[in-house]
Amino acid sequence: MEGTLHNLLIGFGHVFEPLNLLVLLVGIILGLLVAVLPGLTLVMGVVLALPFTYGMHVIPAIILLTAMYVSGTYAGAWTSILFRVPGEPMDVPLLWDGYTMARRGEAANALGWTLMSALGGGLVAAVVMVLLAQPIAKIALTFSTPEYFAILFFGLASVVSLGGATLVNALISLFAGLLIATVGVDDTYGTHRFTFNVPLLSDGIDYLVVMVGAYGLGEVFLRLEQGFKSAPLQAIDQIKTRLPRLREMLAFKGTFLRGTLTGIIVGLVPGAGATVASFLSYGIESQYGKRRQQMGSGIPEGIIAPQTAATSSVGGAIIPLVTLGIPGSGATAIILGAFLLHGLQPGPQVFATSSNIVYAMFASVFVGIIVMCVIGYFAIKVLVRVLDFPEVIVSAYVVMMCILGAFAARHNVIDVWLMVIFGILGYLFERFKFPITPLVLGVILGPLAESSFMTTMISHDNDWTIFFTRPVSGPLMVVAIITLVYPVLRHLRHKSKIRKAP
Repeated sequence: MEGTLHNLLIGFGHVFEPLNLLVLLVGIILGLLVAVLPGLTLVMGVVLALPFTYGMHVIPAIILLTAMYVSGTYAGAWTSILFRVPGEPMDVPLLWDGYTMARRGEAANALGWTLMSALGGGLVAAVVMVLLAQPIAKIALTFSTPEYFAILFFGLASVVSLGGATLVNALISLFAGLLIATVGVDDTYGTHRFTFNVPLLSDGIDYLVVMVGAYGLGEVFLRLEQGFKSAPLQAIDQIKTRLPRLREMLAFKGTFLRGTLTGIIVGLVPGAGATVASFLSYGIESQYGKRRQQMGSGIPEGIIAPQTAATSSVGGAIIPLVTLGIPGSGATAIILGAFLLHGLQPGPQVFATSSNIVYAMFASVFVGIIVMCVIGYFAIKVLVRVLDFPEVIVSAYVVMMCILGAFAARHNVIDVWLMVIFGILGYLFERFKFPITPLVLGVILGPLAESSFMTTMISHDNDWTIFFTRPVSGPLMVVAIITLVYPVLRHLRHKSKIRKAP
């Protein structure tokens, strides 16, 4: 415990260095702006910021992306409550009670509950993150390649089951990502795969190109099809925040606790993220809350539950990222990319080799949440002004940053064309209801899973049963298979009930 506190204090020392503090402030503001703009998403914003970390030292790079991740779970609530325009999918549950409160003339109260929910849920999750990270990493140090493959397989299976679409669509998306990850020279046997005699493809397709194209350019294509329709801005000069009193907050301590625990637990599940946490927490409150019958009528519980879960999912999602090298959300998948870009592989060994970077990241979560709430309280009128910008202009900037990001990967125009191709693919995925997250995580985790699988096969004479006979990998493989099979069984049972119905 003393060692953890010592390392955390060193992490705070890194964060409060003038340059790093400035980077954190920039990240917080960028995250707030990205969350406010309906045309941008949190993951897209982190993706667009990733290329700018190339020339940075690893600590400020991680602080920048982490700060954007933290603040991106908060500001979208403003537009949901004030204008009925959710900045992110995770902010949709806030419409049901927050916007209702605003229409009753209680917008200041709704914004106050949002701020305190983000502050309380985020800080509690940050404490849990610090306390759990190192014990989980010590356990993970005992893992070998079978365990790593089982963990990666479980992570990919979880992403598929939580892909937000049918199982078939999610599997197609995942397999497409895994196929893209195989392009290049095989690490084990040195053979060329799907290179088509193009020299650049011998090095594989950079995951940055896939992410920028699928998330960034794909969203622009989708907005173009919709005609860049934005909701009008109203009564901006009357926007203010009224913080609830301590007595009022204590009256909803059960909702705070349920939302925070839901966010942390969902954050631990690879691929779930803040959106799943927000909807699930609202659903739990609707079923088990004291005033569950009034949910949706404009009560504070309908704001506290989704917002605490969304912000606390950040701490939960960072735990599997740093301890196992598995991103717990779409944004942490991009942060994983930043670690890899700087030559670091997150996992249990990172606490021994680069603990200063990990604890600087932890400290940036604490500082980022506080700074985010302070800025949110005093600068909300200024930040929501970005809604005045025509969406077509915002999209033009997004396209420009996508091109710069793709070219910066390997300084080759072919990467730009590949980014355009993946932008079209991302648009088609969104258009036909295929989730993009399995595609992107397949590209990132595919090579790691293949390496662990091939190493295990070579070390154990091609005995695939080794994954099921070891005490750690066996249960993980079983749980992963259940995760894949359960949605199929549920779908078949639902169809059976429909057929039996008169």
